[in-house]
Amino acid sequence: MGSSSVNINNFRLIVTGGGTGGHTYPALTAVRTLHSRLAAAGGALDVLWVGQPDSLESRVAAGEGIEFTTVATGKIRRSSNPLKMMSPANVRDMSRVPLGVVQARLVINRFRPDVVLATGGYVAVPVGVAATRLCRTPLVIHEQTVRLGLANKALAGAATRIAVSSESTLELLPESVRGAAVVTGNPVRPEVFSGQADKAITALGLQGFDRRLPTVYVTGGAQGAQQINECVREVLPWLLAHANVVHQCGPSHLDQLRQATASLPGELSGRYYLTAYVGAELPDVLALADVVISRSGAGTLAELTALGKAAVFVPLATSAGNEQAHNARHLADSGAAVALLDGVSPELLRDVVSPLLTEPARRTAMAERARSHGRPDAAERLVDVVLAAAGQG
Repeated sequence: MGSSSVNINNFRLIVTGGGTGGHTYPALTAVRTLHSRLAAAGGALDVLWVGQPDSLESRVAAGEGIEFTTVATGKIRRSSNPLKMMSPANVRDMSRVPLGVVQARLVINRFRPDVVLATGGYVAVPVGVAATRLCRTPLVIHEQTVRLGLANKALAGAATRIAVSSESTLELLPESVRGAAVVTGNPVRPEVFSGQADKAITALGLQGFDRRLPTVYVTGGAQGAQQINECVREVLPWLLAHANVVHQCGPSHLDQLRQATASLPGELSGRYYLTAYVGAELPDVLALADVVISRSGAGTLAELTALGKAAVFVPLATSAGNEQAHNARHLADSGAAVALLDGVSPELLRDVVSPLLTEPARRTAMAERARSHGRPDAAERLVDVVLAAAGQG
């Protein structure tokens, strides 16, 4: 069947994936983009999200008014030792997957989707298996990171299309599935592109900032990152002599950092803004930032490359499959970022940040190389893939 078989008047989508923001928010952005695309053509979208109970994806779906249901799933605990992979906990959880597949088959038969979109996480496995093996429903999987995650690896062989975020992922795919792969990029929330630097100054009360100096945005994600916080604290007087700093440190680190930085001299303290969390003003903070110091999760990379930002990445060493290090190395290899892959110290951080602050041309060149890796239209490209796959059902 060609793409003319797609019924835009009542397009039905099951989306599955979650467990982390890296799997959940690209799915949400894709759903919103598909909804807008269909609405503009006079069509309508029915969505069912299949996820885990009491999870980030369940809260996101509820906030969006998306119908939500759950199936049994098993978490696979990674180990470099194959024998440890067969731990009692893994064996017990793997035994839940067949139950999840049976439940997912019932869900798919009831909802009758035109296509299933899976964005990773353990819950995607039973839904993807049921879609391809039992219900003959087109399956699109989307991978946010450079290397396929465990769930997508399990589903790749049966997927109608494999949407990947980076050209460098293609050569890492088994040859047997490369023909199904398409590079879309990682969907970035549209509001990220709407930031205005002046609005950040006003909203956060950054009147002490010296706009002749570059601004550094330090972030460790919603919870903050103690490793990054401690290094920044150690070099802060030096850093503030060269830059303004917005430091998002996470709620559990706020009081300690507030005490540690209370004795900064007046001029320097005026250029330092400390906060537990950056919410709706994030696009404006990103617009203001000239250099970003952060973890290297897939969502962060997608946003910073789409915006074209010079960045120093401190990968989370315990990320699944060491994916943050792979993400960061991919950009660092082409001069699109600095990646501290072997740990970080205050001295090392100062050494790599210094030229980005004191040499504007170097900072600009890195930002331009980062932008060349960005795919601001990733959500639209992924929607193209979903609609095309539905036409092949």
